[in-house]
Amino acid sequence: MVRIVFYGTPAFAVPTLNILLESSHEVVGVVTQPDRPRGRGHQLTYSPVKQCALDTGVPVFQPERAQIRNSDFLTQLRSLNADLSVVVAYGRILPDPVLEAPRLGTINVHASLLPKYRGAAPIHRAIIAGERETGITIIRLVREMDAGPMLGTSRCSIEPSQSSSDVAADLATLGAQLLIETVDALAAGRAQETAQNHRETTFAPPLTREDGHIDWHASAVDIHNLIRGLHPWPHAATMHQGTRYLVHRSAVVEHHDSADGPGTIIEARGDRLIISTGSKNALAIRHIQQEGRRPLDTRSFLSGQRQRWQIGTQLTSHGL
Repeated sequence: MVRIVFYGTPAFAVPTLNILLESSHEVVGVVTQPDRPRGRGHQLTYSPVKQCALDTGVPVFQPERAQIRNSDFLTQLRSLNADLSVVVAYGRILPDPVLEAPRLGTINVHASLLPKYRGAAPIHRAIIAGERETGITIIRLVREMDAGPMLGTSRCSIEPSQSSSDVAADLATLGAQLLIETVDALAAGRAQETAQNHRETTFAPPLTREDGHIDWHASAVDIHNLIRGLHPWPHAATMHQGTRYLVHRSAVVEHHDSADGPGTIIEARGDRLIISTGSKNALAIRHIQQEGRRPLDTRSFLSGQRQRWQIGTQLTSHGL
């Protein structure tokens, strides 16, 4: 049996926490980010990991960023007598004394096939880049971001219609299974570590609102990848007649009329909202949201926007 301190915050981390709680190992503490105000009422909300820990009676620690480097937190951590720390999307960089506190060190569930897509947004960046495959890598955490030796990998295909949230759900399950296999191997003394090939490193920096600007001169495939890569946040966006719209779902469709300039509405009726792009194919918008309003499927959206979204008018990135 291994005594484990678990670090995590979002829903992505919950399957891994659950599989550890159900295993022969013991989760002696959970570290998650402080409660944050959310929603229109700005009420303090528990992270999914905190709620899971409370439901199972595991002690919860919520240090602020500065407190992670404080000696008091390190004292608390050492008092748990943990053998291993497991990190899954915690959202904070851990200092060396914290990483090294357990006798088996600290391992991390990373949502890419390292050394590709090191960083904060590996799933999103992989989809935006048009990758057809991704996966999970279990690594030992070291000072350099996502550069530690690998203890295991597991691969997962990315389907052409999947968004980041879809792929994240698949990887959350995959990561939980690979993590428990890795912990079992560490407990048995049979885990093997493999150094990353640092020459093949690529990076996945954090997402910003600016990442979502749709350039209609790009190909339909690239725009489609951007839309699904930025769902559920920050979303790909376009401007039309001075109003900002978030595009949630899309599809690439054939279109052979090269006379239409990129960003031109070439069909707007029923459930078909087709926009020309910089390639021979066009983009079909399946789900869209006027900023400040709720998301709608295309048919519902066009029923209230028919006068504005007319064939021949053009979408732009200006004003985003």
